[in-house]
Amino acid sequence: MSTGDSSPTARRTFLKTAGVLAIGAATAGTATGCDVKGPSVNTADDPGLERVRGFDRPTLDAVATAVLPESLGAAGIRGATDRFIAWADGYDPVAEEMHGYGYSDVRYLPADPAPAWRAQLQALDLLAQKAARTTFAQLPLEGRRELLSAVLRNERSERLPAPLSARHVALALLSHWSSGPDAWNLALGAQVNPMTCRTLADAVKRPLPLAGGAA
Repeated sequence: MSTGDSSPTARRTFLKTAGVLAIGAATAGTATGCDVKGPSVNTADDPGLERVRGFDRPTLDAVATAVLPESLGAAGIRGATDRFIAWADGYDPVAEEMHGYGYSDVRYLPADPAPAWRAQLQALDLLAQKAARTTFAQLPLEGRRELLSAVLRNERSERLPAPLSARHVALALLSHWSSGPDAWNLALGAQVNPMTCRTLADAVKRPLPLAGGAA
């Protein structure tokens, strides 16, 4: 890449911008094909710190169909849920962040949010049992959405939180999907596939439509 200006000021500006982007990529919570992971502590190496993985899949699937766009279709919603589970299960709690430009102190990622999310799925089931004498997964779609609306009524914000910052599993799932390439493609109606590596030759090509074929 050439900026057309090799002065020290231009180089510092470029490095500062690159550092900010690196911090954003490290803390966004979703992996890309270009990510370079920094040093981290693998809890699987210490039996005393072994993490519980996985979710109550029927309940999580029921949440997914209630909060993700219906236009994704059953296969798309299940794929988004699969990727959310893989991301949550692969998350390395309190891993050391990549060093950002402008600070030298060591910073760490948040603690594991998955235990709270699993507890929230259980709570949705308990609420469904109390309200309708059935499981959350067996509620009709509108019933699930009404229950989630009641649970999330105090979550007021102009934008979705980052997945790791989401205080409820429904928001975490929606945020994880919306921060990925599929959401951008759907919003723009083309295969732009952001946050993925492309060759320089592909960078100048017109994105393909979602249905495939030449643009």
